[in-house]
Amino acid sequence: MSAATEAVRLGHGGVTLVSKASGLSRVTISKGIRELNEEPLPDGRIRKSGGGRLPIGERYPEIENILDKIVDPDSRGNPEIPLRWTCKSTRELAATLKRKNHIVSHVTIAKLLKSMDYSLQSNRKSEEEADHPDRDLQFKFVSKQVRLAMRQGLPVISVDTKKKELVGNYANSGRNWLPKKNPKRVMGHDFPDKDVPRAYPYGIYDLGKNHGFVNIGTDHDTSAFAVASIMGWWRREGRKLYPKAKRLMVTADAGGSNGYRRRLWKLELQKFSDWSKMEIMVCHFPPGTSKWNKIEHRLFSFISSNWRGEPLLDYETIVNLISNTTTSKGLTVTCRLDRRKYSTGKKVSKEEFTRLKIEKLKFHGEWNYIVLPRK
Repeated sequence: MSAATEAVRLGHGGVTLVSKASGLSRVTISKGIRELNEEPLPDGRIRKSGGGRLPIGERYPEIENILDKIVDPDSRGNPEIPLRWTCKSTRELAATLKRKNHIVSHVTIAKLLKSMDYSLQSNRKSEEEADHPDRDLQFKFVSKQVRLAMRQGLPVISVDTKKKELVGNYANSGRNWLPKKNPKRVMGHDFPDKDVPRAYPYGIYDLGKNHGFVNIGTDHDTSAFAVASIMGWWRREGRKLYPKAKRLMVTADAGGSNGYRRRLWKLELQKFSDWSKMEIMVCHFPPGTSKWNKIEHRLFSFISSNWRGEPLLDYETIVNLISNTTTSKGLTVTCRLDRRKYSTGKKVSKEEFTRLKIEKLKFHGEWNYIVLPRK
């Protein structure tokens, strides 16, 4: 504006003189002179109403509907949708819209998605299998039996196998405080061959004592291994804590090595009952509800937190990390290594199974039963 004002003051030939002195083009100076002769803009405005690029919604009125159809997860698999089965990044969305003759930057697309209540989200483990009609009733039944057993001073344990772990210099999820720019170096992949050792942690959580016992298997996670772990807990700790107990209550998942359909699980429990002269009452959680098992969030979650970011270099490291797991609520953990062999594929004949002394309870006897010692 100052250049335009000076050109007006100089009069005829002023535009040329100011252009040469300032380096501004004659067109720019002439435009400034025209603006000097117009009415001033209202306070707070720097240009006339209607100036600048139109909002995206005015340029492309259907842009939100088009974007929604591209991003909508239900569109996957539809051959008319160009982004099916791909990662829907904002740049890919911008390229797709460009092919539809809508020129929109990836930054604008991010703003549009936020205004349409979309957000970047990761997967959340919350979906379970189809609910059994008696799912809630079984939870209530298990809870009632646990409370009753604990009031009677009986041992109540929650059991399960933790995720198997690779033994060696492999990455372990989580982070640790270390000197800056000095991370622990681990293998660049975790797809080892079958000769790489594995650890199978089978856990027993004592609900009454808030104590965990973990048996680290080195062979296979079988029903025999599961019951051997429970027997190991009873020999080492259980019978000392509950010397007068005539019944042990076990809560377990519906599947895995301690699944309610596994004959070998029940056969091994029968052997345990015969040896200990105890009744073993078992209550399984309904199928598809393994995350409700107490051991998951009372024991396993704290073990994972304690060894986060630590490569499980050998079995000794695993045992030490688990044994040193504690919480502010008083959790303590015992861990031992089990190098025995547990062969897979073992079958229980119908004749063997009929000799088991198992009493099914009235409510869902397939999930709730008592293994009685045989004389």
